[in-house]
This record gives sequence, structure tokens and C-alpha cells, in this order.
Amino acid sequence: MDHSHSHHHGPAAPVSKHLRKIIGAVLIPFATAVVAGLIVLWPGGAPEQDEQTGVGFDRQMEKARVTKVEEVNCKDVHAQQQNNDAATDGQCQQATVEVTTGPHQGRTFTAVITPDDTRRLSTGQNVVVAYAPQAPEELQYSVVDVDRNFPIILLAVFFALVVVAVGRLRGVLALVGLAITFAVLTLFILPAILQGSNPLVVAVVGGSTIMLVTLYLCHGLTARTSVAVLGTLISLVLIGLLGSLFIAWAKLTGNTNDQTALVHSLYPDIEIRGVLLASVLIGSLGVLDDVTVTQTSAVWELKQADPTATWRTLYTSAMRIGRDHIASVVNTLVLAYAGAALPLLLLFSVAQASVSTVATSELVAEEIVRTLVGSIGLVASVPVTTGLAALVVSTGLSGTEPSGPSGRGRRRRAKR
Repeated sequence: MDHSHSHHHGPAAPVSKHLRKIIGAVLIPFATAVVAGLIVLWPGGAPEQDEQTGVGFDRQMEKARVTKVEEVNCKDVHAQQQNNDAATDGQCQQATVEVTTGPHQGRTFTAVITPDDTRRLSTGQNVVVAYAPQAPEELQYSVVDVDRNFPIILLAVFFALVVVAVGRLRGVLALVGLAITFAVLTLFILPAILQGSNPLVVAVVGGSTIMLVTLYLCHGLTARTSVAVLGTLISLVLIGLLGSLFIAWAKLTGNTNDQTALVHSLYPDIEIRGVLLASVLIGSLGVLDDVTVTQTSAVWELKQADPTATWRTLYTSAMRIGRDHIASVVNTLVLAYAGAALPLLLLFSVAQASVSTVATSELVAEEIVRTLVGSIGLVASVPVTTGLAALVVSTGLSGTEPSGPSGRGRRRRAKR
């Protein structure tokens, strides 16, 4: 038995040393480049605007409370009488709203909710109001949304408790990783894009920072995590190249909705096509991490279950797990995008245009390219990560003791 171990350990050692050098030669310069990228591109906050535009979220918002709600005939409402195009039949809500924050705290105004408005108000409800200083006094405040702070915070706390209860220490580390992800997005990625930096470069640096920090934080500074990082990196490069190629080839501008049009009008220097490519990369990163970590863990567990397993055996077994993962993950990605674009899909389903016309329109083609490019990267990550992980454990780099040929022979004879 001892003889077999020493017989095999000779050739394995140089291979594992060589592999360690390869992984170090890729990951150390990569991590250094990411840190350098963060330093060079660090924006120092979003660019200052001289004044608020009064469009979308770029308005002065205040909190308010509904003090009284009355049902009135829409024909009797002065606001409706001024708008002849609006339907005047039915019952309108006339709400008295009191401003609770800002310079005009305590001021009340009247808001009218028409029957075709999906939002209804109730007495005692907290709302968000927009303040327009240039408007006449009676029109300065308007209800724009409801105040939903409490249910959102409650849901977030419940989510954190469930994650910690099930995941324990790993769950706590996962929540820290989530906080870091949010911080990188809000402090680096978004302000850097607004400052005019190349969106693709920003997404690569920011996404890589998120990947390195969260993976090593949640899974430890081990060979297993390094393999997952390497597999994710290779897949991200593939997604970036394919995304660049097909976004340019399909002549997608990325300027397809009101939000992108508004961003482009406020910040004309931003490369909107680059933002589209950045969104493809960042959107794929979360699912990529899941696939690469799972595949790496599968190989390690298979090696522990059968220490005599060869590279080929480990790869074949782990790929069977990977194929199941591919089938579910690709479907997950498609359904995630379909869910996000459901109102758009409903509009197209009632349109009289042909399926091909709809599918190749920029609005839908953008989602198709995003989904398919991300899915190709995901599918490719499975064999790449599995192959790397199997190579690492079968050469003893992971700390798993490789078994000699005689041990494998005995194993085969026992199976027979």
C-alpha cells in the first residue's frame, strides 16, 4: 500500500506544482489588475447637477399622510372639468393630503384619483409627494407614490433571518457579501458610468471585484474557490466577447425605453450600447457564480467519496450533475428575463405583427441577445470549471491524497 502511494506521488508532485503556478499566474495578476482598475476608475460620487430636472426620480420628494378621503362624482371635480378628453363618469376619490416633511410641513393639498387610476388611497395612509417650486402654490405638491418603507424593511429582515437560520455562519457571510455587492454597485459601478468611464470596463472591474470578494469571503481562500473563480472568469470573458460581437452585429443601440432615453438626455456622453453590454455581464455574474461553485463542490465531494477516482472518472461523473444544472439554469435565466419583460410580452401578444417581426424588433432582440449570450457563457462554464476542478483534485493540489494505480486496479476488481 505504501509502495503504491510513493510510486504515484513522484509524478503527481511536479504536476500539482506546475498547476499551482498556472493558477497563481492567472489569479494574482487578475486580482492586481482589478484593484488597479478600481483605483484608476474610482469616481468619487455621482456627478453633481446644477439643478434638479424635475423628471422621474430627479425631483424633490417629501413624505405626506392622507388625512381624509371622499368619494365624489368626477363631473363635480374641477380638475376633471379642465380635461375634456378624460372620462367624466363614475366616482373619483378626493383625498386631503398633509405634507409631513420639508419646508412646508403641515401644509395640506387636495389630490384627485380618477376611476382609471390603478392606485387607490385610504385615510391614514403614508404617501410620497413631489414638490415643484416653480408651480402655483395650489399645484406645488402632487402624490407620486405610496410610502412602502415598512413592508420592504420587514421583508429584508425576514430574508436575513431565514438566510442566517438555514446557512448559519455561511449565511452571515453571504449577507456580508450581498452588502459588498450593493456597495460596489452604488459606490463604484453606477457613479463611474455616470462620470463617463467606459461602461464595459467599469462592469468588468466592478463585476470582478464582486466575484473575488464574495466567492473568497463565502467559500474561503482555498484551491476549490480559486477553481470556481477561474471558471467564472473564463466564462465572463466569453460572455463579454460574444456580447460585444452580437450587440454590434445586430446593431443594437441599447436606447429602447424611457429610462435609457432619460439617462441619455441627462448624460449625453454615456455610451448606451456599452451600458447594455455591462448589464449582460452583471446579469450573468450571479448565476455564473452559482454554477461554478456547485460544479467545483461536486468534483471535491466525488473525490472524497472515491479517493481512487481518476481525472476522467471525476469529470464524467461531475458532468452528469452539470448537465442537470445546465437544463435548470438556462430555463431559470430565460424565465427571469421573461418575468421582467412580462408587460412588454403582453403588448406584443395582442399586436397584429408577425412573430418574426416582433422577435427581431430592437426591444425584443435586445432581450434575446442578453438571454442567449448569458446562457452560452453559463453552459460553457460547466465543462470548463468541471475540467479544472477534476485536474486540481486528481493532481493532489487540493490536499486530497491521490491513490496509486494499484489501488485503482483493486477498486475495479472489487466492482467486478
